[in-house]
Amino acid sequence: MDMFVALADPTRRNILELLASSGELSATAIYERFPVSPQAISQHLKILREAKLVDMEKRAQKRLYRLNPQTLSQFETWVQQTRQQWSESFDALDAVLEAEKKKGEI
Repeated sequence: MDMFVALADPTRRNILELLASSGELSATAIYERFPVSPQAISQHLKILREAKLVDMEKRAQKRLYRLNPQTLSQFETWVQQTRQQWSESFDALDAVLEAEKKKGEI
């Protein structure tokens, strides 16, 4: 599962935010915070696991979920690189526009 496909859904992003603020939660604790069926949340959690955005640990009868810091770190790196590329593109565009502006003043 592609990380960006998994992040496209607002419910899955809300689950990630919940885990970010809570640390580790059982599937039941996650289900209780959403106005959709447990089966729907289970499907969202499956997609998040497949995208490696969350880790799941089975303890007795509980399934505990937490964020996967490695994948989130990779995502953060991608965001920073993309931001840098856009910044460089805008800087180059500013330089071209400034040069054109100066040509018009002469």
